[in-house]
Amino acid sequence: MSPPALLAIAALATGRLQQLAIGVLVCVVIAAFLSVAFSNPFAQMLVFSLCIGLSCQLMIDGGLRLVTRWLQRRQPEGRALRGDWPGWRWTLPIILGGSWAGIQVGYPLASWLLGLPVRSPGLDKPRVLFVVLTISILTAVGFIAFTLSRARLAASEARAQAALRAAAENRLKLLEAQLEPHMLFNTLANLRVLIALDSPRAQAMLDHLIAFLRATLDASRAGLHPLEAEFDRLADYLALMAVRMGPRLAVEFDLPVELRGVPVPPLLLQPLVENSIRHGLEPKIEGGRIVVRAVHDGAHLVLTVRDSGVGLGRQASAAGTRFGLEQVHQRLAALYGNAASLVLQACADGGTEARISLPLGGAP
Repeated sequence: MSPPALLAIAALATGRLQQLAIGVLVCVVIAAFLSVAFSNPFAQMLVFSLCIGLSCQLMIDGGLRLVTRWLQRRQPEGRALRGDWPGWRWTLPIILGGSWAGIQVGYPLASWLLGLPVRSPGLDKPRVLFVVLTISILTAVGFIAFTLSRARLAASEARAQAALRAAAENRLKLLEAQLEPHMLFNTLANLRVLIALDSPRAQAMLDHLIAFLRATLDASRAGLHPLEAEFDRLADYLALMAVRMGPRLAVEFDLPVELRGVPVPPLLLQPLVENSIRHGLEPKIEGGRIVVRAVHDGAHLVLTVRDSGVGLGRQASAAGTRFGLEQVHQRLAALYGNAASLVLQACADGGTEARISLPLGGAP
């Protein structure tokens, strides 16, 4: 049996046990009330209350399920009963009939368990019949109303959660849609400068750009992709940058084999690498090195982008780093909430390190 089927059975069993527990609790309360009101032993009242109450609950619940299934078969194709129950027009007669049947079953059962010669109340005992039937009907109506209110509240919460998830997904798509042209515009600006200085290298850079965009635009349409694919896209992007920067750019990747299949958002690290080049290495005459690393830290995946550039304190325009970092912050918040983080810090030996921590299990 599949895990979803087992979960569904477990949820159904839990719901039945909750209904039974509530039914037993109500029977105990009724027994205490009757014991005080009629000066009868509590133990005797409890046996009668449990036998009659649970019998009524069984009869009413079974009747409602049978009628609901019958009505569902009669519904037009593609439609369902509202709230998955038959409505009060059917429920009230079922409560009346189920209460009567439960009394007729529960009374003799309690009498047999207690060894008392007590017959089920009928028209020959109108007062007893009225009291027991009234208590059974009122309890059943209250129980069903309570169950329906809980079901409606759960459905309302489920709709609210679905709306929140949809809003987060739409917000995430908007952030990704903003990020792609931002990366493209920056690359085209670099290409424009290179055209004026070295047209053969500009042509080679354009070839790399075309290949990079073909791979990246396809990957960015997915909600998540393997970490190995993220590193591959970074390698494509840095190869593109190497055409322009030449020997001034050195690159190092560190991706353990066991982390290659971990799902991550597309284009998560690319803004950090772009910041490292634009604000860390380019202002430095001799250039420098970028190290992109993935490590397993408990229940989290830690991704770092470290450069040997000019460092945070000496960057010409700290404001220019805000867009990419803000996009990464917002995407992490939309996907993981408070379970993920992004920290930008200066390195002790110079340069800057951007550190992302996110749950290894992927987005919730």
